[in-house]
Amino acid sequence: MNQMLVLLPLALVLGLVGLAAFFWALRSGQFDDPDGDALRILIDDEKPDTPPRGGPTDAGPPARS
Repeated sequence: MNQMLVLLPLALVLGLVGLAAFFWALRSGQFDDPDGDALRILIDDEKPDTPPRGGPTDAGPPARS
């Protein structure tokens, strides 16, 4: 029974801390765009300025003699 006197208030305090952290994150805009990061990976970036090395126009390494 003595454990209940410690664990019950401790559980209530931890629950309130978690709830306060959730409301803080909600008010600070942490959940404004939950799908944006997940979908941003699927969008192609713009083409690079320089052509990639080793492409079809690259002759490869010089021949050894």
